[in-house]
Amino acid sequence: MAGFVDAAGFVALFGLFTSHVTGNFVLIGAELVSTSSGVIAKLLALPAFVLAVAATRLIALALERRGIAPLRRLLALQAVLLALFCIAGLALAPLRSADGPDAILVGMLGVAAMGVQNAIARLALAHLAATTVMTVNVTQAVIDAVDLLRLGKARAGAARGRLGRMLPAVAAFAAGAIAGAFGVAHLSFGCLILPIAVLAGLIALPERADAP
Repeated sequence: MAGFVDAAGFVALFGLFTSHVTGNFVLIGAELVSTSSGVIAKLLALPAFVLAVAATRLIALALERRGIAPLRRLLALQAVLLALFCIAGLALAPLRSADGPDAILVGMLGVAAMGVQNAIARLALAHLAATTVMTVNVTQAVIDAVDLLRLGKARAGAARGRLGRMLPAVAAFAAGAIAGAFGVAHLSFGCLILPIAVLAGLIALPERADAP
C-alpha cells in the first residue's frame, strides 16, 4: 500500500513523496538550486505529516483509555483520508502546477493518509517490518543474509527470522510502487480505489485472539 500510494503521488503530484519525509527534504534541496517548482508543497508536507502522526497518537491513546484496540479505527481513519485524497484528486484534475492550491490540497491529504500509516506501523504493528521505510528493511535484510551465509542456519536463527519478515515487506513495497505508477498513468487518482479496498478488507478481517 505504501509503495502504491507513494509512487502514484510522486507521478501525479509533480514529485511529491506522500510517505517519505526524507525524500521531500532531498527534493527541496535540489529544487532550491534549480528552476523547477514544487518547493512550497514539499515544505508543507513536513507539518502535514507531523500533525497526522500526532493526531493518530492522540486517537490511539484515547481509544486505549476506553479499552478499545486502536488498530481497526486507525485503519478506518487512513481509509477515510485516502478516500478524500482520491476524491479531491479526481475533482480537481488536471493539476497544472506543483505549488497551485489545488495540488497542495490534494498532496497534503495524501501526506496525512500516509502519516497515519507510518504511525500505525509504530503504534500497532511494531512487531512487523516497517511498511513505508524500505532503506532500513533492505539494510537489515542484507546484514541478516550475510550472517545466515557465514554462520549457518543453526547459529543464525534470529537472522533467519528477521529475513523472513523483511523480504516480503520489500517485495510488496516494490510491487506496490510499480502498480501505483501504472495505475495513476492509466486511471489518474481513481487508482487509489485499490489501496482503499485493501484497507477495507483489513478492517473486515476477524480479530485473532492472540493478536498483540
